[in-house]
Amino acid sequence: MTRRRFTLRDLVLLVVLGVVFGFLYWALVQAWTGLSILMGPAGDLAQHVLIGGWLLVAPIAVTIVRRPFSGVIAEVLASVIEVVFLGSAVGPILMVSAALQGAGSELPFALRRYRSFGWGSYALSGLLGAGFVFAFSAFRFGWYGQDIFLLRLVVQLASGVIIGGLFAKVIVDALARTGVVDNFAIGRAQLATAPQPQA
Repeated sequence: MTRRRFTLRDLVLLVVLGVVFGFLYWALVQAWTGLSILMGPAGDLAQHVLIGGWLLVAPIAVTIVRRPFSGVIAEVLASVIEVVFLGSAVGPILMVSAALQGAGSELPFALRRYRSFGWGSYALSGLLGAGFVFAFSAFRFGWYGQDIFLLRLVVQLASGVIIGGLFAKVIVDALARTGVVDNFAIGRAQLATAPQPQA
């Protein structure tokens, strides 16, 4: 990756992704409430089952834009939409969680200099995104030392890998096939690696 600066197109895309996923994340909160009721006595685990959904925007943004901090920016923008415009009950602390989610989700791509976007990178993205925010939430809510601490952790990490990681890859691949991201770094990378026609 030779160009590190964001273009205006990149910034506009990050804002659009932040707005779209801000609304989707707010909808996930409603799903969390419903699922916790359906799960009855185990309802407190509903947040861990769904956590991967709150990790989606970071790997999507990173893959399309391929610039440092793009995942963190997208996650924080989505949290701002949730808090400021949709009145999330979580409040401003949500932005801290979002920054941690974005940092964890972006880290695997950053370590590979934004050049590796295979299934393994996405799985690790979801794992670290879920793990980073779990450590923060466990401290906030006093999960350390609970009998179900390990269960919470395993469920959250699994959700991160499956929903926040692998499903993000499915979404990115679907977007790439439509051609709507051809003018971004992902499109240029695909063009560079495409087989050249024989003379």
